[in-house]
Formats: sequence, C-alpha cells, structure tokens
Amino acid sequence: MRKRHPTGALQNLAAFRTIRGGGKAQGLLQLDAYGLFRAIEPRFSGPVRLQSMNRVIRWGILGTGQIARQFAAGLKVLPDAELTAVGSRTTERAIEFGNRFNVPRRHGNYEGAANDPAVDVVYVATPHSCHKENTLLALAAGKAVLCEKPFAINAAEAGEVIRFARQRKLFLMEAMWTRFFPLMAKVRELLRSGALGEARLLMADFGFRAEFQEEGRLFDPAYGGGALLDVGVYPVSLASMIFGPPTRITSLAHLGRTGVDEESAMILAHPNGPLAVLTSAIRTDTPQEAILLGTAGRVRIHRPWWRPITLTLSREGCGDETLEFPLIGNGYHYEAAEVMACLHRGNLESETMSLDETLAIMKTLDAIRAQWGLKYPME
Repeated sequence: MRKRHPTGALQNLAAFRTIRGGGKAQGLLQLDAYGLFRAIEPRFSGPVRLQSMNRVIRWGILGTGQIARQFAAGLKVLPDAELTAVGSRTTERAIEFGNRFNVPRRHGNYEGAANDPAVDVVYVATPHSCHKENTLLALAAGKAVLCEKPFAINAAEAGEVIRFARQRKLFLMEAMWTRFFPLMAKVRELLRSGALGEARLLMADFGFRAEFQEEGRLFDPAYGGGALLDVGVYPVSLASMIFGPPTRITSLAHLGRTGVDEESAMILAHPNGPLAVLTSAIRTDTPQEAILLGTAGRVRIHRPWWRPITLTLSREGCGDETLEFPLIGNGYHYEAAEVMACLHRGNLESETMSLDETLAIMKTLDAIRAQWGLKYPME
C-alpha cells in the first residue's frame, strides 16, 4: 500500500494516521507552513511552525562551492528568509555567486560577510578543515551560525566552538540536513509511539564512486578528506538519533594512497544491546539505504536515505505500507527553517540537533578514526 503525504508550502495544518491497522491512529504529525512535519508530542518534535511570520531572517553564506549553492537555492522556498550577503576567498567568486543568486552584498573574504551588519545568521559552507575557524569568526561577530557537517575536524575543535557560542549566548547548530526532513520526523514518531517495538538493529550506508584526485578535497588529509567526515557522518548521526551514543565501537577501513579512508565498515554497540552496522565510501557506490529493525516491525528508507523521500513500514500481520514525503524545493530549507524557528523563539540550540549530540557524534568519529590510525595534519 502506498500513501503520499501532503507537503504544500502554504498548506494549512494537516494530520494523518501513522500506522495502518487497528482502526485508529497511533500517533499524529502536523504539517506546518513550510511542509515540515512534526510530532504533536513534544519529546520527538521536529521543526515547528514559526511564531512570527513577519520578521525576515537575513542570511549570509561563507563559501561559494556546491553545497553553498544548494543552500542558497533552498532558501528561496522560505518566505521570511532573505539571502543578503556572501563571502568567498576571492572577489570574483563572490560576485559570480551574487549574480547567480541575486545576493546584494558580495565580499571577497569571509571576514566581511561575517561582520556584515545586514546579516542575522551565517551558514558556514567552507571545507571541513575551515569549519572551526569560520564558525568562530561568525560567532565573534555576534552572529547566529549554522555550520555544515561535519561540525569540525574532531571533538576538541567542536567543544571549543560550542563553549564559545554558549559563553556568548549565541545560537549554533550543525547543518545535518537529513535530520530535518519530514520523513525523519516520521521515523522519530514511529520510535516514540512504539510502532516498531524495541529498536534493535540499524543498517545504513553512504558511499559513492569518486575519481581519484590526489589534491582534491575528498582525498587530501589537509582538508579532512576521506569518506568518514564527508559521508560516514550521515549514518553515524542516524544511529545517534535512534540509539544515542555508542558504548563500544569496532571498525575497519581501507586507507588509500593519500592516507585517508576510502572505504570503511563500522559496528556501533549501544546500551542494552542495539547495534548499528554502518559503511561509508568515496571509491565505491553503495545502495544508500537505511533499514531499522525493531521487535515489532521494520522501516526501510529508500535510496537515497540521506535525502529521504520514501519509506516502507513493515509489521507482522499488516503487510507493507509505503509512505512518500515529496520535497518542496531541494530540501535544504528544512534545516534553515529550523534555525529561523529557533531564532524566533529565542532558543540558543535546536532540540532536534542539540550541541551535546553534535559533540557526542564528533567523539564517535574520533574513536573510529583512532582505530584506523588516521590523523589529520592539523591534529
């Protein structure tokens, strides 16, 4: 059975049954003005509706690469988001980006964009190795910050940034965009409602085939290259969302000629026995699916699970039910909407992607790399 859920950008609140069978809904989600589903129960709530639709939030972006372009395109879906400034390492790139996305204020350096008085919140979209420096730059300028994943190179860097933000009482969040998709809100609601029974096993992968480039970002240790920080962080973050931090880690990796991980396999053990079996790769295309097994049912998030649109829910005696959550825009607006909702409420952190969880994930990534003997030059 296939169900398609409404995601109209200006649609009124909607509710739907989360579990087929039994004659009544076992949990409800609400659909807000941006097509963001959240559980009615606050414990596992995802992005919530903005309290005020009148205040425009002004964004600045540090970086002009592919992910910065995707984020700029995503902001166009949000009626109270305005992209006002961009910072790049060169004026030429800033001008080109500004022309493409109609950004009025173009800076040939990151400092100018971070300190621009026409910016409320900064999105850090620079290479992994620059995240700490650029996030601190924006925070020092008094800006709220959404920092692209991985949040930093290691937990020590992440902890330094988090402490600074908390001391300055400034909003900060990791841009783990997958966490804020409507489908992931549905997964959290299924867990909360007990529809799957006790969650016991997660299998998730994220791998793609990249052509080898010795000085390319993916293969250069100086940029935090390798599969783990680029795409392995996705399944690790998913395991964290479902099970929390692991108590035991077993992992292996193939380190390529530049010394970074090109393929890896990880098993994370969690309190009371649940396991997460995860893989990541930059030289091998993988199925890019996630399967969560519980004692009363299972969920398969279809490819690409990290940009989730479709899931299949299977429970004994109920058959399979396929749920679709069509996107509005490219999906990057979901995390941006969460940031703006938090700013409107005066929150300094997101409950859906807390800074404590971000730090715990970075510690897990550190422990995995330690088993491989992989250190980056800046460590």
